[in-house]
Amino acid sequence: MIAWLNKKLKKTDIWDIGLIKWASMAFALFVITIWPAAMDWVHSVDAWWFLMAAVIIGARPFYRFYIK
Repeated sequence: MIAWLNKKLKKTDIWDIGLIKWASMAFALFVITIWPAAMDWVHSVDAWWFLMAAVIIGARPFYRFYIK
């Protein structure tokens, strides 16, 4: 299973990774648009929590790409 995944991963390039990011963002927006409870939750959470989550989630890729 891991060998198959590594073989498929080698075929991806920077465009594929970028498109995966955009598709994930579009899907998240779709979910909060059609599910009112999700929209209410997004509006009830302070925006700084989302910023903190983005920094924590992005820290490792940033480190591995720019620093290491």
